[in-house]
Amino acid sequence: MLGKVIISGVSLILVVGVIIGVVATVHYSNGSNDTESLSPQMKAVSTLCQPTYYKDACTSTLSALNSTDPKELIKGSILAISASLKKSFNVTDDLLVKADNAGARDKTALNDCKELLQNASESLQDTLSKVGEIDLPSLSSRSDDFRTWLSSIIAYQEMCLDGFENGSSLRDQLQNSTDYGSELTDNVLNILAGLSQVLNSLGLKLNIPSISRQLLQADHGFPAWMSAADRKLLASRGNGGARPNAVVAQDGSGQFKTISAALAAYPKNLKGRYVIYVKAGTYREYVAVAKDQPNVFIYGDGSRKTIVTGNRNFAKDGLGTWKTATFIVEADGFIAKSIGFTNTAGPDGHQAVAIRANSDMSAFYNCRFDGYQDTVLYQAGRQFYRNCVLSGTVDFLFGYGSAVIQNSLIIVRRPNPNQFNTVTADGRKERGQPGGVVIHNCRIVPEQKLVPDRLRIKTYLGRPWKPYSRTVVMESQLADFIQPDGWTPWSGNQFLDTLYYAEYANAGPGAATNRRVKWKSLHFLKRSEALQFTVGTFLQGGQWIKNNGIPVLTGLRK
Repeated sequence: MLGKVIISGVSLILVVGVIIGVVATVHYSNGSNDTESLSPQMKAVSTLCQPTYYKDACTSTLSALNSTDPKELIKGSILAISASLKKSFNVTDDLLVKADNAGARDKTALNDCKELLQNASESLQDTLSKVGEIDLPSLSSRSDDFRTWLSSIIAYQEMCLDGFENGSSLRDQLQNSTDYGSELTDNVLNILAGLSQVLNSLGLKLNIPSISRQLLQADHGFPAWMSAADRKLLASRGNGGARPNAVVAQDGSGQFKTISAALAAYPKNLKGRYVIYVKAGTYREYVAVAKDQPNVFIYGDGSRKTIVTGNRNFAKDGLGTWKTATFIVEADGFIAKSIGFTNTAGPDGHQAVAIRANSDMSAFYNCRFDGYQDTVLYQAGRQFYRNCVLSGTVDFLFGYGSAVIQNSLIIVRRPNPNQFNTVTADGRKERGQPGGVVIHNCRIVPEQKLVPDRLRIKTYLGRPWKPYSRTVVMESQLADFIQPDGWTPWSGNQFLDTLYYAEYANAGPGAATNRRVKWKSLHFLKRSEALQFTVGTFLQGGQWIKNNGIPVLTGLRK
């Protein structure tokens, strides 16, 4: 539990230092720092903090440690996040005690926050244990992995805050603590992003091979974290020769009648994949792949034949958005193939999620995701969607993680009267987060019910949900209903200077860029710039693995 985190003697000194607000005596002038006259410890602190954006928080945290070891300083930075999470958890507890007169939504949000902050703490402790298991060169070479895992902490904190009513005083009281936690996390993210250069400046030459060159030369379809066996599962028809551990069938011809029952039979200490075959049928159940059920491969008889459906929604059920999902994936290494996921609440349900994926290194192939508002929530981690159909109205592709949607059909549906459509709403909050959503080689089209009014009902590629929202649309076909300005603000001029939106080599009548919004944060990319948003680079996939028989997009299409 969060309140029972074991803290070492050195860590305790750090936490006390953070709480009493130790201020480092590191002086910066004109945006740079003079390290010549500093002690060895403060030189290490100053150098590590150089790439961060919240330098005061960084130096006050690290100066509380009596160490010059970069790895120990990084561990100390992560422990400071843990102390901040504990504070947020305690604030939530205090607010719950005082929340007798609060509205129903605020009470729900506070209870959700307890669960989300607990999840954040567990994720952080898991990451901290992984840091302890490897040496400094390995930490530097795997910095992208650690940045992905740590970024989920910010995702949990933001999801907590997003559950409150706008203008809620309870939200404001809790936000002070979570904002500081996200600053601490962002500092670690930026330290890790520039770790190789930082270590070189400290005189530690690790001779780590450059990954970026491998990434830019990569040109074969799937992320490298997919094994050859997993790519074969996706490349072939059906189950790719994998023998199912569990068969689900409503007519009793399988071992289980529900997907949840098949997951409940997940063996302890499983090595390899747990394969679930779900026969054709409409499964009206709410499914959760738990954190302790990694490497599940679930496949059906087709995305229109095997369907998991639910109708939980914010408007009727009063649930937080994240709790409305029909299908939830919490475990890493998840793969779904040839299955449909739907939320049938309709436009009147408002927030109503079909799938919520908090799963690193997960993939969805030949799947279908149908809903209206908030259909697909890529909550955290690296996710790959290929040859899928995704439909919705308002912000229907949204989240805080890293997602690439490739070779897919994106269908915009008819919203409620007086609503407009936004395909994406990315929730990247901090500059150091590696997240965002990339739509690559897809088609964005209106559904038939929208066609008659497609030019009257406005549809945009996206709007910025958070300050550093990042969305890239490249080499895709955009139908004529996409508004000429392309993108729309969230509220007034909020986030317009900090977001990152980009387009590259799109086609179709909706792809003309001459009338796009004139934000300095909207970019029209060159080919060399667009390469960083291909699957391997953006999802930190390493070099591509050889094509294994499936038609794939190799790098950029053109």
